[in-house]
Amino acid sequence: MRSILMMFTSIIMVTGCASYHAPGRAADLGTLGVSPEAQKAGTPGDINASFDRRPLANFPAGVAVARIQAPGYRSPTAEGFGTGAYSIVLTRDIEPDSAVKRLGKLPMVRGVAPIGRLLMPAQLNSDKELRQAAAQLQADLLLVYTLDTTFHDRDLAAPLSVVTLGLFPSQATTVCTTASAVLMDTRNGYIYGVCESTAQKSGIASAWTSESAIDGDRKRTETEAFQKLVGEIETMWTGVVQDYGPNAPRGGTRYGTGG
Repeated sequence: MRSILMMFTSIIMVTGCASYHAPGRAADLGTLGVSPEAQKAGTPGDINASFDRRPLANFPAGVAVARIQAPGYRSPTAEGFGTGAYSIVLTRDIEPDSAVKRLGKLPMVRGVAPIGRLLMPAQLNSDKELRQAAAQLQADLLLVYTLDTTFHDRDLAAPLSVVTLGLFPSQATTVCTTASAVLMDTRNGYIYGVCESTAQKSGIASAWTSESAIDGDRKRTETEAFQKLVGEIETMWTGVVQDYGPNAPRGGTRYGTGG
């Protein structure tokens, strides 16, 4: 869904505060063939090909993990690699080890491996590059996630701010992060599920006395959103194992073998 790539706003602080620019936008998960719009945009043959995809992963499954963002993504703690439809972030700056380890402990997971830079080409156009990297890791499934962070501010006492020359802490601020993930088959891109979570932090602009203070709020909000996303992934994974695991009924229509 191309609309997922939302423009981040630049934050202009009140007098005495630093100016801060959000690091970049979320990646467009629509480039991975997730959205209905992406499927409808093709010819009838392309649509049929999408519906003809069948789950091919073996369980227990190896899972490759990648964080992607919009092209040119850059923050004080991480930088996106690659050009084209998206970039891949290789530094874990907001992902706590404890949250990542939870993914490896999921039932029917053989192992979880991050996709490294050596496995990725510089030009990134679709899910194909990610799936090729996952295949080199012998991963049956590919888990891709992205973060979309926005900043908002609202003057709570505009007339008073004029009297105090902007020194009164009247600027309410909100940092909001939405984390989204998609789980797909490495072999053919079959989509097993999607999920997302949101976290936000509110405060007063006078607390943002430096760029590092602003970025600290960004990291805390993104970390919270990621931790919530892991919880959503755990729930989604339970359904995936029930529907596609070794004990799932093979005659179901979701496997395309009914009739």
